[in-house]
Amino acid sequence: MTSVEVDRADPSFANPTKPIGRPYTARQAQEFCAAHGWRTIEISRGKFRRLAPSPRPRTIVEIDLIRQLARQGWLLVACGGGGIPVVRTEDGRWEGVEAVIDKDRTSALLAREVGAEVLLIATEVEAVALDFGKPTQRFLRRMSAAQARDYLAAGQFPAGSMGPKVESALEFVEASPAANARAVICHLDRITDALAGQSGTIIQRDG
Repeated sequence: MTSVEVDRADPSFANPTKPIGRPYTARQAQEFCAAHGWRTIEISRGKFRRLAPSPRPRTIVEIDLIRQLARQGWLLVACGGGGIPVVRTEDGRWEGVEAVIDKDRTSALLAREVGAEVLLIATEVEAVALDFGKPTQRFLRRMSAAQARDYLAAGQFPAGSMGPKVESALEFVEASPAANARAVICHLDRITDALAGQSGTIIQRDG
């Protein structure tokens, strides 16, 4: 169980966007919003889900222990689900907050903090694609950081799907201390092939 620090002043707390929990009827949603101050979104006709903040991760509380165990050769499962969001109180204690941290962003932070050379993000599609779902769709096998930023700015990678994955990959390759840092986005069933450069999309630093 990994605790991840977030900023209490993160703008997402005032503008929650992450749907969580089970669906509610319109009446239930109205009652919960009135009772608890929730915000909801209609996900299909007459069905609503609660919206939770999704703040950016700042630090991983247990990072020193994670580094130590990794150097000793342990295979670790860390930052599951994006980690448990916590903030610092005025007296220096950790306090949990109601939020959902994007797991790809936390993974990128973790990879940077341990000095990893590769960040691999496994998903349900073969690779990153341009014009996804359209007749003109085409997969990208390699992208420079500059190309990835241009495609993001052009709206090729929506916020609700591939956007956070590409943004996390960029954050990793541009900030990693590893000289040959690269990020790989691939299908869960093709991890071995993707690491060998035979599947998925590789994102590397410019130049």
